[in-house]
Amino acid sequence: MSAPFTSPPLAVRGEWTDYNGHLNMAYYHVLFDSGLDVMLASLGLGAQTARDSGSSVFTAQAQVHYLRELHAGDAVIVRSRLIACDAKRLHYVQTMDHASGGWTAAVTENLLLHVDLRIRRVAPWPEATAARLAQAVADHAGLPMPPQVGRRVGLDRG
Repeated sequence: MSAPFTSPPLAVRGEWTDYNGHLNMAYYHVLFDSGLDVMLASLGLGAQTARDSGSSVFTAQAQVHYLRELHAGDAVIVRSRLIACDAKRLHYVQTMDHASGGWTAAVTENLLLHVDLRIRRVAPWPEATAARLAQAVADHAGLPMPPQVGRRVGLDRG
């Protein structure tokens, strides 16, 4: 798992653009979520696991940095890199790269919670899942970290 989890090319649809002529901010989340599905399936945490085990992941926090405009007809690739995990949480970052241009259009940093769907409460990862996540975090430790990771939202007060 040394390489980031990588989505296939994902298309920017015309109906996702807004009156400014570019991809509306809500649809960046849709594209990032498609990349998340690739990562979760690779980690054994996808939709089938949720159905079979009665547990899933919920996003607790997300921060998006919009770096360059995307337009209808563009294709992007979402790359997901694990940063850290503990008994109930997973911290990761994703980049959205223009498929043919190679430049980064957006970066999102997120925190997932493991949730027992029967009681709708945060719960510890199953032992095998925790081990898989820890190994993936270790494998990803040498990957480049986008400079946006860890930044806060706000205005400088200087």
